[in-house]
Formats: sequence, C-alpha cells, structure tokens
Amino acid sequence: MSTYEATAATAQVGVKAPKAKRPKLGETWWRHLVGILAVVVSLFPVWFVVSAAFNRDQSVSGTSFLPTHWTLRNFSQILHNRVIDQSSGSTVDAPFLRWVLNTLLVSFGAAFFTVILAALSAYVFSRMRFKGRRAGILTLLLLQMFPQLLLFTAIYLICLNVGSIFPFLGLNSLLAVIVVYLGGAMGVNTWMIWGFFESIPVELDESARVDGATPAQIFWGVVMPLAAPILAVVGLISFISAINEFVIASAILESTHQFTLTIGMRGFIDQQYGQRWGPFAAGSLIAAIPPTILFMSLQKWIVGGLTQGAVKG
Repeated sequence: MSTYEATAATAQVGVKAPKAKRPKLGETWWRHLVGILAVVVSLFPVWFVVSAAFNRDQSVSGTSFLPTHWTLRNFSQILHNRVIDQSSGSTVDAPFLRWVLNTLLVSFGAAFFTVILAALSAYVFSRMRFKGRRAGILTLLLLQMFPQLLLFTAIYLICLNVGSIFPFLGLNSLLAVIVVYLGGAMGVNTWMIWGFFESIPVELDESARVDGATPAQIFWGVVMPLAAPILAVVGLISFISAINEFVIASAILESTHQFTLTIGMRGFIDQQYGQRWGPFAAGSLIAAIPPTILFMSLQKWIVGGLTQGAVKG
C-alpha cells in the first residue's frame, strides 16, 4: 500500500474513545422530562395532520385529535391520481404520483449538484492561495443575506429569455428549477464546507502530494472521505429545502404534469379541488417519507458535520 493510500485509510479509522460512565436516572430525570415535553410539542401538530389524513370529514374545523370517521379513501384518491370535487361531486385529475417523481428529481438533483459544486468551491478557498481569496469567501457569504425571493422577477425573466435559446433551461423545465436552486444555495453551503475543510490537517494533503498524488486525487481520495459528515448535512439541508420551496417553482413551472408537490398539493386546499383537506393531509404524510428515510440514513454523520467544522483544528 502506498503512503497516500495508507494516510487516507488511517485518517478514516481514528481512535475509539473509552466509554463514559452512564449517569443514574435519579440524577438526570429533569433531562428526560424536558426531552419528553419537546417531543410532545413537536409531534402535536403532526398528529393532527395524521388525524386529518384518516378522517372522512374534509373540513379543517372537523379535524379532531382522533379521527371521528376512519377511512383510507384520502390515500386511495391521491394514489389513483383522481380527486373528487366536494362542491360538484365530479372527479378531477390530480397526477400526485407524477408530482412525487418531479419533486424527487428536483430535490435529489439539487442536493447532489449542490454538494459537488460547494465542495469544489470550498476546496479552492481552503487549500489554494490567491489574491482576493478572503474577500471572495466573505462576498459569497454576504450575498446570502439577501433572500432569493428578491430575485423573483429577475429569475422569471432570465428563464423566459434563456428558454427561447435553450428550451431545456426555460420556463416549465425541471432542470431550470434545479439550476436556480443551485444558485441560491451555493453561498452558505460553500461557507459551511469551507469551515470543515479548514479543520482537516493540511499535512494529509502534503503527504499525499509527496507520494505523487495529483490535486484531483487528493480531493477525491483524501479530503472528500474525511468531509463525509458535512457533505451529508449539506445534502440533507438542500434536499429538504428543495422539497419545501414553493415561490420560485411556482414561477417557473406552468403545466400540471411538471408541478412539484408543493405546487400541486396547493390545489387540494383552494377552489380547484373543492377544499380537500383530507387528500392534502394524506399527501403531506407521503411527502414526508423521503426526507425521513434520508435523515435516518445520514444521521450518524449529521452531528459530526454540524460540530466539527465549528472550530478550526
């Protein structure tokens, strides 16, 4: 095994710390009480969404702590892409599964490219020395103080004009939504990853360089594996932000079959589908499944990613 490979492998193994003595319950009962109260407060509104999803009554006022009339019809309607209009009794097409697919494509695409581009940018600011380096990273962070909503009109006009030349980047394009999300998230994510890269010893890069590794090999083989915690955090935040975003997506996407979940499900609670709060709650529960699975998969890296880059080592 070469020095470069041995250095990367040794850095990932680390040294296990001895297990601390577990405190007694009598000494920490108040911590358990605070934790239980926090869980109850957090899950209380979620439970009402669950109740509305399994309740036959479609009104907000009819939602109770426990469903008064249990039913699975709300899930059946959205999974079959057809919703009954409460006012007229007619059936309206609602391509919910298509919205789920569009949302996953946009969210995973935005999260993946955000992680890659932010990591590349952060590596440049962390490891390379050039004029304006400090001013550049501060300017990048300063731009994030202005909300993306201020660029609403500009984003719409850019997509409108660019679409006349490159249709795949114009209005009603999921790729255009991903590109816009990348521009809005690059600054703060680059800053977070840069702080983490600063905590990785430069000696690892130097030892790999002595062994003949190229800058690309150092980045992908040494730095990126060590930065897995912060990359997981950035990816998770980008994924959830893309799922929850409504304003920018509603300006770019126009046709029903191109909608994401936030845009399409809005129709369940306005006059388009006749105030269908039951299907809306059922769709919200289904939409919460991908972020939950992703969070559970990445949770072992999340704590380290949020704390290790806070102090330079």
